[in-house]
Amino acid sequence: MKIVVLVKYVPEPTASWSFSPDLTLNRDAVEGRLSELDEYAVEQAVRLKEGGLDAEIVYLCVGPAKATDALRKALAIGGDSAVHVTDPAIHGSCAIGTSLVLAKALEKVGYDLVLTGFSSTDGEMSVVPTMVADRLGINTATFAGELSIDGTTVTIRRDGDTATEEASTSLPALVSVTDRTPEARYPAFKAIMASKKKPIATMSLADIGVDASSVGTAGATTKVVSLAPAPAREAGTIVNDEGEGAAQLAEFLAGRGFI
Repeated sequence: MKIVVLVKYVPEPTASWSFSPDLTLNRDAVEGRLSELDEYAVEQAVRLKEGGLDAEIVYLCVGPAKATDALRKALAIGGDSAVHVTDPAIHGSCAIGTSLVLAKALEKVGYDLVLTGFSSTDGEMSVVPTMVADRLGINTATFAGELSIDGTTVTIRRDGDTATEEASTSLPALVSVTDRTPEARYPAFKAIMASKKKPIATMSLADIGVDASSVGTAGATTKVVSLAPAPAREAGTIVNDEGEGAAQLAEFLAGRGFI
C-alpha cells in the first residue's frame, strides 16, 4: 500500500510576517515550519505502518525552496521518501489552484491512501482536502479523530459536539485527521540524521502537467485588496467593586452588545 501524506510549510505563528507588493505573503522572508496540524497526519501514517500495515509512506509538499525543511521534519518522524513541488508560478495560488497542483502531483506519484491535516495553521480554511479528493474522483472521510484500515476499507471515528460517528469507505481514499488523534512524536537524534539521507524528489508545474496560467496570482479566484497592522490593544476597564460591581459589569457588557 502507498500512503501519501500532504504536508504544508507554514510561517512561524510568532514570526513577523512580511508581504510582497502584490499583497501576498512573502514566504521567503519569514521563518517557517511544518504545519502543526499536518504533524498529526504524519504520526497517523507512521502508526499505521508500525501497526503492521505493509505500506510505503511518501510526503508531498507544495511550496518554496525552504519547504524542504518541513519535509525533512516529517521524514524524521518516519516515512520513506518525499516529493517537493516548487515553481515560481505557484506563488499566490488560492485554495482552488493549490488543490489542482496537489491533485496532479498525486496522479504522478500514485497513491492508495492520502492523509492530510484537517486544516493548515496559516489559511485555516479546511477545504483543500475535499477539493483534492473531488479532483481525483476518490472517496473522502474528513475530520477523523481515529482511523484504521482493514484490507481495502478505511474506517474513521468523527467526534462532534453532540455525538461520535463512525464512517467507512473503500480505498483509494483521502482522509483528513484532527488534533484529537495522538500528537506527533519528537524525533530522536538518530532519526533526524537518518532523515537527511532519505530521498526528496523535486517537481515543477511542467513535470506534473499544470499550466502556469491556471495557478498563482494569475489564476487565483480570490485576491487581497488591502491589509493593515492590527490596531494596538487598548487599556482595559477596571471595575472596583464597592457593592455595585455586578451592576457596573452588566452595564459594561450591555454597552458593547454582549447582553
